[in-house]
Amino acid sequence: MRASLGVLRNKAGRREELFDLESALVDPAVRQSRERLEALLHPEFIELGSSGRVYDRQMIVETMSQEVSGEVIIRDFEIRTISEDTVLVTYRSIGQSGDEARRSSLWVKGDDGWRIHFHQGTRIANNWGGVS
Repeated sequence: MRASLGVLRNKAGRREELFDLESALVDPAVRQSRERLEALLHPEFIELGSSGRVYDRQMIVETMSQEVSGEVIIRDFEIRTISEDTVLVTYRSIGQSGDEARRSSLWVKGDDGWRIHFHQGTRIANNWGGVS
């Protein structure tokens, strides 16, 4: 069955919107703004970091607002619609030092727009078996 042109445009628009939101979360200016972070993070947010640590919303806001972060490149960005108001985002991130991770985020749309509810990062092993 073929998807209608309207459905394809809607998915492309949603993909672009969620890419912009994920990009905001790696933007140093956003990461250092409590107000911007709190607007993006769902009240019940949880993250399983690539370090293996588990973070709740308060911990992430505290950590991000105090860190000095560099440029992060997002590659292989994809979305999977779970329901009308829930989307799974997956991508690969590359940090300034060359560290790479596979990342997944669950975004939920409410009355106040899209907010990230869950995030996980998993380091990518290099060719020699170590992690980058």
